[in-house]
Amino acid sequence: MTMDVPQEILDALTDVDMPRLPPEAVPSEVIGLSGIEVPIYRAGCIVVGSGAAGLRAAVELKRRGDDVVIISQSAWGGTSACSGSDKQTLHTANTADQGDNYKAMARAIRSGGAMDEDTAYVEAVGSSRMMASLQFLGLPLPQDPLGGTLRYQTDHDEVGRATSCGPRTSRLMVKVLAEEAIRLRVPFYNQTTAVKILAVGAGADSHVVGILAMRATDRTEENPLGIALFVSGVIVLAAGGPGELYRDSVYPNGCFGSLGLALEAGVELVNLTESQFGIGTRREGFPWNLSGTYVQAIPHIYSVDAEGAEHHFLEEYYRSTQELASNIFRKGYQWPFHATRMLDFGSSLIDLAIFRETAAGRRVFMDFTRNPLSVPGDLPFSLERLDEDVREYLGKAGAGQDMPIDRLKHMNPLAIELYRRYKIDIAEEPLEFAVNNQHMNGGIMVDTWGRSNLKGCYAVGEAAGTHGVTRPGGAALNAGQVFGTRAAEHISANGRAKRAAMEDITAMAEAGIAEILAALRTESLLTVKSIRSQVQARMSDKAGILCDQESVSGALIEARKLNAEIRANGVAYGRAAEAVRGVQWRHMALASEAVLSALDFFIRNGGGSRGARAICHAEGESLPLANSGPLQDYRFRKERQAHREQQIIVRLDGNEITLSTRPNRSFDESARSFFERDWLAWLTGRIYDRGTDG
Repeated sequence: MTMDVPQEILDALTDVDMPRLPPEAVPSEVIGLSGIEVPIYRAGCIVVGSGAAGLRAAVELKRRGDDVVIISQSAWGGTSACSGSDKQTLHTANTADQGDNYKAMARAIRSGGAMDEDTAYVEAVGSSRMMASLQFLGLPLPQDPLGGTLRYQTDHDEVGRATSCGPRTSRLMVKVLAEEAIRLRVPFYNQTTAVKILAVGAGADSHVVGILAMRATDRTEENPLGIALFVSGVIVLAAGGPGELYRDSVYPNGCFGSLGLALEAGVELVNLTESQFGIGTRREGFPWNLSGTYVQAIPHIYSVDAEGAEHHFLEEYYRSTQELASNIFRKGYQWPFHATRMLDFGSSLIDLAIFRETAAGRRVFMDFTRNPLSVPGDLPFSLERLDEDVREYLGKAGAGQDMPIDRLKHMNPLAIELYRRYKIDIAEEPLEFAVNNQHMNGGIMVDTWGRSNLKGCYAVGEAAGTHGVTRPGGAALNAGQVFGTRAAEHISANGRAKRAAMEDITAMAEAGIAEILAALRTESLLTVKSIRSQVQARMSDKAGILCDQESVSGALIEARKLNAEIRANGVAYGRAAEAVRGVQWRHMALASEAVLSALDFFIRNGGGSRGARAICHAEGESLPLANSGPLQDYRFRKERQAHREQQIIVRLDGNEITLSTRPNRSFDESARSFFERDWLAWLTGRIYDRGTDG
């Protein structure tokens, strides 16, 4: 029986209004630097980014009495506030039934390889505390009548640790954390884009002293670009992932992240070879992941060519209607593309098929008003003819309705309501979609407190490279909360953010401003549009789900040429807003070279297919099969076990990207704490390992 959900409940979980920002504090002073009048803002700690992870760090710092401010390119405009899926997942330890085992959860989090074991345990053991604190702030996670949190299975999650508020889980997280930050009177500086990290010292002694930013509200005749100086000995990078890297992307527009910014400051990055790709609607319209119940409703999937003819293309890949329909369903909890799932007629054959249709110039659609068409020569679609795991799930869900739209309405009416908000009625019209880039698993290399190799610089959320090759769905939201808290705990423990920084760093700031102004040239022929076109086309076409040595190496050569040209000629701009984008695209071009360098290094050293990418090779050990025959062009290399035990480190030395590897950090599962022995380390702060902070 389908239960109708009152409209006001649907509205509350889809139309999530965000709080108004408080008035901004004025600068402490204004001084002349490099020929412009620069406002100076001072803080104990600067959090760069206003998503869920950055807000968590700011809230926890403020609760501990630290002086913290948030700077944001666009408050409530990033991935946390604007992305989601059918029921966007938060992955935490199970708090229902028989509870959970944190060590087992850690093993599941790191099961894809190339992940630090201690980090996985930190995320697992910290998850219960994070979920409880979000519930305390008002996050409406669903419960059963006795108080257990409702759970379900998501991708790379064999136990069922997922929970959700609906399609807008992360936006609701941002909302409750933002309200708390405003209540605690954390200062916000909106429309403020970090463009350069300022640091003093060399090598291991280098440490943060501030950030140069561009601010719309600080533009004056004496400062036409709105350059501002934020003085602080501690920064937390929480600006999300590099969403603009790919043309085919489900990120909201304008998500640049901070990889290029970090590289320029000497910060080391890790695991840039690891991303997530999956099906979703593109950001040209309404960017959204099509996971969970969207595909578990088993809609008809087809393509349309330039003449308007429909193509039932999945029949070329699957041997029976049952196999085809069952794998459409499995995309619900096997949503990310995974190379090995192209084998044995698995669910990632769907991703490959869609990718090929799109590359051929055809548009791909989901139709919720039609069941899948039959494979020629086979029986028609029937809910009685599905694989056992699919039948069991739909049976438990009570989703035995005749049509996909009715099954979807029964399982998740919010999934339909959400698209209606954007003038798309999937109950009436087909939904266009594609395979898109969705998440960067790699990022800034950090320890278990969120510290980078640059003293005073922390990273949390998608900015931090805490994930391995794969991660359970919703693990990223949890990791951002755990590391946002741990970074705040560590910063507060070392006492460096208790009051606003008062150092005089004008000489360093002046040199940094001169560099920025020299890199922005009105006479340059290199426009933001041309850089964006080159970077996004190269990444989508050569570094997506299908890669090979020749294509990646060629793309890397072109990326190096582009960055050399940017260094030589600068980036053109007209209006002040274009200058901000010019700096961001310089950073994005550098991030692109870093990703391609890591991927080229991985493949040249025998790297095989894993996670988000299939490394195609004519002599590859793995050959995907389809109903139409072997897919020889997509034969791929297997992953080497040794590569699961290590991570690739990326660093910028001068103008050259350098690469190295390090083994995953370990975690001794047999170790046991003992209260009287270990309590003193907590009381005295020894657990924070403050000796290396300088």
